Amino acid sequence: MPHECISVFDIFKIGVGPSSSHTLGPWRAAMRFIDDLQAAGKLPQVKNLAVLLYGSLAKTGHGHGTDIAVQLGLCGDDPVTFDVNQIGSKIDGIRRHRKLPLAGRYEIDFDPLNDIEFLYDESLPFHPNALTFLVTLENGDQTASTFYSIGGGFVVKEGEEKGAGNGGVELPFPIDTARQLLQFCIKTGFSISEIVMENEQAWRSEAATKEGVLKIWQVMQECTYRGCHTTGELPGGLKVGRRAAALNKKLLQGRTYTDYNSWIDAIRAGGNHFSYTLDWVSCFALAVNEENASFGRVVTAPTNGAAGVIPAVLQYYIAFCDGLHPEKIIQFMLTASEVGSIFKKRATISAAMGGCQAEIGVSSAMAAAALTECLGGSQRQVLMAAEIAMEHHLGLTCDPIGGLVQIPCIERNTMGAIKAITASQLALQSNPELAKVSLDAVVKTMWDTALDMNSKYKETSDGGLAVNIPLSLPEC
Repeated sequence: MPHECISVFDIFKIGVGPSSSHTLGPWRAAMRFIDDLQAAGKLPQVKNLAVLLYGSLAKTGHGHGTDIAVQLGLCGDDPVTFDVNQIGSKIDGIRRHRKLPLAGRYEIDFDPLNDIEFLYDESLPFHPNALTFLVTLENGDQTASTFYSIGGGFVVKEGEEKGAGNGGVELPFPIDTARQLLQFCIKTGFSISEIVMENEQAWRSEAATKEGVLKIWQVMQECTYRGCHTTGELPGGLKVGRRAAALNKKLLQGRTYTDYNSWIDAIRAGGNHFSYTLDWVSCFALAVNEENASFGRVVTAPTNGAAGVIPAVLQYYIAFCDGLHPEKIIQFMLTASEVGSIFKKRATISAAMGGCQAEIGVSSAMAAAALTECLGGSQRQVLMAAEIAMEHHLGLTCDPIGGLVQIPCIERNTMGAIKAITASQLALQSNPELAKVSLDAVVKTMWDTALDMNSKYKETSDGGLAVNIPLSLPEC
């Protein structure tokens, strides 16, 4: 089996909320399907199109906007660049006129209420997040293509091997486990971020990688700032009010700042006592995931549901540890990405496969590792921090109320961020040579736990808080 090569830009993807596996993944699957039709010369011949959503995609698809994402993907819109403010009007237009412009060029009859089918009681064996595109051509021929959204925006077509594949790339440091990563660090004397940068040069120049990582950070930064300055109620019917803006205003004593740098300077000026710092970390995380819940532009880190943890910890590092330096931000992101890729290769980053431990737990481990390296920790301390963070998320279920990435998802990002900082501090004050638990052991345990976990706790809204909180949601 070829070695799976995962880039920093596979772990961190710019996209649209609220879910990487239920929104971004289906969106990308629809785009791939359109590309396949185009390559086969069949796109202009499409007469009818139907979409079947299985398993977790069906059960929480309405709350996650899976149907919306599929329609936008079929239209050829790119989640990286599409104006999120136009989502509502575009989807309303398709629904009203019952017409869908394939790839933005070939208009077909399409009624979302009838042509997107939610198969709540059917699942495909490869992965709970499955969707099938059924096409009838003008000559009567029919074709079907099935895709799986396997977490973090990763998509595989039926028949492909799980994962990103190596795309013909040969890495100088092929890594599947934390043990292998540590061995390369010991052999070369490189830090984890330096190992990652060497690998990234198999795809592109070091300058291009740095530029791309800073672009990712810019999107995170803009998302955090926007979320800290936006009020109102989240969509979906739960009537959840945004909290980040009110907390931001309270912490700044009513003062407002029109740009990111002056805002961060004001946060710094408030001091670094414990409750103040804790409130800001929570505010940063709330801000990102409130944006995510509102179909805003976010970065998968490594998923959308856990998109607030890494920005919150990085903002903490910037505001309270003097980390506003491009090289340190790049170091943080590269280290985080390697830990995320190990979890993806050896376990999962899909809540539909592993519960919320696979999202918040992984993001917390990534953030803990990144913060530890940036604060001067050794390679062993970095891996120890990741282990501590995940160890205390083991068994965390995914039970979103109403299938929406709101309760308990938004608050869980604050918990994941705080645990990451605590894990980093513990690792920095510890001798990792005396550690009883390795990161690899925790990764395996997380996967074993995922396999044992009842499916109703895996992003189906069939258990936990999702069934114990009375709701009066509008019918979809």
